[in-house]
Amino acid sequence: MALSAQNSLLSPIPPSHHTKKSPLHPSSLTLRSNPISAVHKAADSSNPKATPIITVETDNKNKKWSLDSWKTKKALQLPEYPNQEDLQSVLRTLGAFPPIVFAGEARNLEERLGQAAMGNAFLLQGGDCAESFKEFNANNIRDTFRIILQMGAVLMFGGQVPVIKFAKPRSDPFEEKDGVKLPSYRGDNVNGDTFDEKSRIPDPQRMIRAYCQSAATLNLLRAFATGGYAAMQRVTHWNLDFTQHSEQGDRYRELANRVDEALGFMQAAGLTMDHPVMKTTDFWTSHECLLLPYEQSLTRLDSTSGLYYDCSAHFLWVGERTRQLDGAHVEFLRGIANPLGIKVSDKMNPNELVKLIEILNPQNKPGRITIITRMGAENMRVKLPHLIRAVRRAGQIVTWVSDPMHGNTIKAPCGLKTRPFDSIRAEVRAFFDVHEQEGSHPGGVHLEMTGQNVTECIGGSQTVTFDDLGSRYHTHCDPRLNASQSLELAFIIAERLRKRRLLGC
Repeated sequence: MALSAQNSLLSPIPPSHHTKKSPLHPSSLTLRSNPISAVHKAADSSNPKATPIITVETDNKNKKWSLDSWKTKKALQLPEYPNQEDLQSVLRTLGAFPPIVFAGEARNLEERLGQAAMGNAFLLQGGDCAESFKEFNANNIRDTFRIILQMGAVLMFGGQVPVIKFAKPRSDPFEEKDGVKLPSYRGDNVNGDTFDEKSRIPDPQRMIRAYCQSAATLNLLRAFATGGYAAMQRVTHWNLDFTQHSEQGDRYRELANRVDEALGFMQAAGLTMDHPVMKTTDFWTSHECLLLPYEQSLTRLDSTSGLYYDCSAHFLWVGERTRQLDGAHVEFLRGIANPLGIKVSDKMNPNELVKLIEILNPQNKPGRITIITRMGAENMRVKLPHLIRAVRRAGQIVTWVSDPMHGNTIKAPCGLKTRPFDSIRAEVRAFFDVHEQEGSHPGGVHLEMTGQNVTECIGGSQTVTFDDLGSRYHTHCDPRLNASQSLELAFIIAERLRKRRLLGC
């Protein structure tokens, strides 16, 4: 699975002068997926300098899309920048920067996601909710990449299908402590997490730092993915030090040894180990499309296809709080050609979901739309079947993914947010059970996780208790699975994939 960072020339689009608010975009790591063809009308080739107007079919009429048409819609969850001149200067700078990802890579991802929609691949999407500038270093990036490689190997061995790997807003605009009320922390690319007035003021210069760290992270990941670190022959070397002497570490070593023996057999039989699929891995990046001025500034016109791609990430999703049919975020996303995700809770009306998919994927292209469900186990069993049936009746092709994290957040007695591993596991099982019952395909999982030995989610085989939370609680937003818990969950999912394979599902 080799990374392709080739083909299209992407023209910078100057950012328009806009005075609106902006949100956070947590960039998370993801590995593996498939591409799809463009849903949009190509640019007018007779005038290459003209900004193309894209026509998208909706329920009743054609609506014109342009790069800044989102500004005519109501935009929720966007911060209010006090210095508009500084904001416009930053957006002009970002508009002149090179793309972080390339259109050809996004098309490849769409194709793989199309395979997951048909049950022929599985998506593994993992990363932080809101990544911290302070934790940006090569070791943290390597450790998260390594645990995703481990999880990918476990899932691929159990499911015998390719694994698509991804490396990856507040509900209240204010938070209060000891009678002091300040604007909420929205992620390091918007403001700071320190609880004081100065830190909480939205600073547009943070978008420049977010771009630089995203580009540096992607550069390092490309080196890991293609420089030999991800070679399948290294499967026995991917264990993290703190998982060595654990049940999950032992299970992984046993699996890795079996993979190693299989590779030895292949070599003895004369099958070469020099093929790129054995030496490299594909990976993709993703984040929530929230900070629209940032996203617009990094959107480029692809000269190969005549389509717009948001080059801040390969895959973008619209969140539960910003997926209004007539909202600014949906308006922006319907005009870009990247594969898109829709976060869905138990509050989603099946008919509204069908309409939203029609807006974002009028040509019904496989891999274009991924539905990321976040409901809790009990709601999953009750609500998800109705969504699956509505989408099926409409004849829409989507990739179904489980986010078992967001529906299971609780507050510990000490006041910290946490997530019980048992609840996460129960939601994953409910996700598979419902798809088995409905005859549909479970296409992947979307996890908040880290390669670090943190204590943020309680439970797991190396039991983290409420009392343990304060010892290594490092998240700046939502609690994450640590490496051991992530690997444990991968084995649970792999067993379900193996069961489906043996039953011929």
